[in-house]
Amino acid sequence: MFLTISLTGNDERPATDLGFLLHKHPEKAQAFSTSYGDAHVFYPEASAQICTAALLLEVDPVALVRRAKGQGKDRGGAPDAALAQYVNDRPYAASSLLAVALRTVFSSALRGECRTHPERAAAPLPLRIEVPVLPARGGAGLVRALFEPLGWTVGAEPIALDPQFPEWGDSRYVRLTLEGELRLSDALRHLYVLLPVLDDSKHYWISPDEVDKLLRFGEGWLENHPEQQLIASRYLSRRWALTRQAMERLELARLADADDIEVEEIDNAVDETTDTEEKPAPLAAQRRDAILEALRSAGAARVLDLGCGQGQLVGELLKDVRFTEIVGVDVSVRALHTASRRLRLEQMGEHRAARVKLLQGSLTYTDTRLKGYDAAVLSEVVEHLDLPRLPALEYAVFGAARPGTVVVTTPNSEYNVRWETLPAGHVRHADHRFEWTRAEFREWADRVARRHGYDVAYVPVGPDDPEVGPPTQLATFTLQQITHTARTAQTDQTVQTVQTPKEESAA
Repeated sequence: MFLTISLTGNDERPATDLGFLLHKHPEKAQAFSTSYGDAHVFYPEASAQICTAALLLEVDPVALVRRAKGQGKDRGGAPDAALAQYVNDRPYAASSLLAVALRTVFSSALRGECRTHPERAAAPLPLRIEVPVLPARGGAGLVRALFEPLGWTVGAEPIALDPQFPEWGDSRYVRLTLEGELRLSDALRHLYVLLPVLDDSKHYWISPDEVDKLLRFGEGWLENHPEQQLIASRYLSRRWALTRQAMERLELARLADADDIEVEEIDNAVDETTDTEEKPAPLAAQRRDAILEALRSAGAARVLDLGCGQGQLVGELLKDVRFTEIVGVDVSVRALHTASRRLRLEQMGEHRAARVKLLQGSLTYTDTRLKGYDAAVLSEVVEHLDLPRLPALEYAVFGAARPGTVVVTTPNSEYNVRWETLPAGHVRHADHRFEWTRAEFREWADRVARRHGYDVAYVPVGPDDPEVGPPTQLATFTLQQITHTARTAQTDQTVQTVQTPKEESAA
């Protein structure tokens, strides 16, 4: 298997900077051992104008078969077909094995790390990538559909089965070239995910942590890729349960990036106050104030912000010293990075930084890290989930994490008629799966409270219209003071009625 990465440059920004970015010296040929053979890195050319790094993977077919047997993946079938395991295209055609070698050999470059040239690692570069033989189940059209939305100029030349017999047609292989100005780390992450997708045959055991890998290396581009369903399915070897989990988390990550574009923007768009009138605080600020008041009234010190997005509420909590531990949780790693920058965690004093922590996680799955806190906040979160997924969130928060207080805010759909710019029958945000009336919200909250042993109280947020109510509705759940035995029995009953994702997977 063979792949080259080329960078063009000039005397001021020499192309040989590629050696620093890849952490591999252009004047050396280096070898690395992988699970399936030896990977070699060398530079066919290295000048100020152009520098090319080559990755050659020598696959050991016997080791590949033995490893597959050890992992329970012996696909040899009948004895007559056993030779196919040893005689195949694996030593020559780029596949998931080459993706593994990329991650092994260029791990720092994949993360975008370069201590000597950090500005080059963070900037788009004029790159050219060539893969002489690439399996492409779906043909050249699929290759273009996968790479072109990412900003690449794609060349995908089909390779004939035999040039001497053109009537035989083309093989399933293409000669791939990619050209574009992208960050090197992005280019490597595109290859790491999409090489096995095109091959459509991963050559190692697919475990649940492959979902985490897919989301980690797909962060920033896979959330909005038009072929994300195909990418997730093929990358996870068409394992339906893992693919569904990946798609749900990708959707939540996409929604998290849009969470800041909420109803307060509609509110501001129709603000009819004059310059001499005092303008009311934005709805988002009123909502945060109401949440802080609920947390203070509950006497909470250790608080979870579930679906923290870019950290606005976390920042407000940090301003009040009575909140001694603040944990922001979000499914989007990118949102957490933005929150970290917004909060300036790296520049924060030691004592203040010790009070805050940011965690990546999905709210529809139980998480032992979230147990034992005084309070949890779900601010403008529930409406972004499909209704069939709400029971999973309910159990994860109210049944498993079980904080003493839970504060939930969500839009009041009745108030939508007060915004002239919002078409009738439309939700306030394109990513809202639903919006409840006051009666519907209370019906849901009352049911959750009864099921999990909480009391619940309601307060309006924003102007409380006598006809349609407030724009935002807030519910505060308070854990009832029940005996440990009764609480255990109640939790057992909940487990019987709400199947957790782990049980669901096992089933």
